Amino acid sequence: MTALATGRRLSHLVIVVALIGGLLITAGPARLSSLVLARPIEPPAAPLPPEGESAGVVRFSFIAYGDTRSKVDGQALQPDHGDLVDRIQDYVKAHASSAFPVRFVLQSGDAVTRGSEAEQWNVSFSPLIGRLTHDAGLPYFFAVGNHDEPAASQARGLGLGNVLSAMSRLIPAEGSPRRLPGYATYAFGFGSLFAVAIDSNIAADMTQLDWVTDQLEHLDRHRYRHVLLFFHHPLFSSGPHGGSTRGPSSQTMTEDSVEPQTAALRRLYAPLFRRYHVRLTLSGHDHLLDHFIERYKDGGQSYRRDDIVSGGGGAPIYTYRGEPELTAYLLAGANQSVQVSHVMRPGATATENPHHVLIVRVDGDRLHLEVLGQGPEDYRPFNGRSELELTDP
Repeated sequence: MTALATGRRLSHLVIVVALIGGLLITAGPARLSSLVLARPIEPPAAPLPPEGESAGVVRFSFIAYGDTRSKVDGQALQPDHGDLVDRIQDYVKAHASSAFPVRFVLQSGDAVTRGSEAEQWNVSFSPLIGRLTHDAGLPYFFAVGNHDEPAASQARGLGLGNVLSAMSRLIPAEGSPRRLPGYATYAFGFGSLFAVAIDSNIAADMTQLDWVTDQLEHLDRHRYRHVLLFFHHPLFSSGPHGGSTRGPSSQTMTEDSVEPQTAALRRLYAPLFRRYHVRLTLSGHDHLLDHFIERYKDGGQSYRRDDIVSGGGGAPIYTYRGEPELTAYLLAGANQSVQVSHVMRPGATATENPHHVLIVRVDGDRLHLEVLGQGPEDYRPFNGRSELELTDP
């Protein structure tokens, strides 16, 4: 089924807004005058090369962050997000001739407050991303958040339509072997790194799970030493969405007091991550910086996965709530000796959790993390440092 023409006002009596992940949404005459999708964001003049052309690249950096929504969405540019975009541009210029130039950006969702409203994308979010794609020349990859794709059925269809329209020139096109047809689920490879974006709003969707499994099953692991997945809902968090041992929030919860999306990620994707030795996950949803390490055994060998929450892209700041409940999760992974360590906790006050972006440096078999915070003072969350090795000695 053909998607709506981008940015075009619709004149049919009854039209299909979206058929995505099994969700069918229609709009009748009363809504036709206002039904407009978000405008596509302009791509960089030089997108990432075809996968085969970058096979020998083993030293580079990329930017990661999430949760940029703002109180001014639909009215003005997102101010805190804008400040971070300025910092990114400065960093990219300063390191353009270094051994680790920035090659792309990942965003883990919640671009705007109400993703079903095209003007929130067009006015507040997309012009800022244009600074990165057009001005800085950076490819930009996006995973869908819960605010982008609201739970209400009609709003969800409109929200996902806006996501796919805004990102239509930035992510793999429909028909690409690296794109799940009809979904905002896709993958790409650059150098020694392979990245997969999934829609964690529908983490229990088996079509998506099967596609991700197939991508990982047929991956050239001799080349792709580092596999990462980025999505919105975190596997683990010590913020308000993390299932704190201090008690459940008002959300509908499941085992270990987590949201249904996180429960599905833990149940369906965590075993997959271990089977294919995923190296890193990047998520948001909680507006803070959090870092967990999962260690496990597979085939008699020990492995490590870093799970990082970076939701400091401009949304209202969250703080440490308490340690996540992991009893059921660890029990389910007992046959692989799963252990989860909480190695970096967010602060208890907003001033200790500034808006920020991450710079991940790929250096052969090693990964290195640097954090850039908003404001005049450096953000030093790693025991007084702003940098951290993500690889065991």
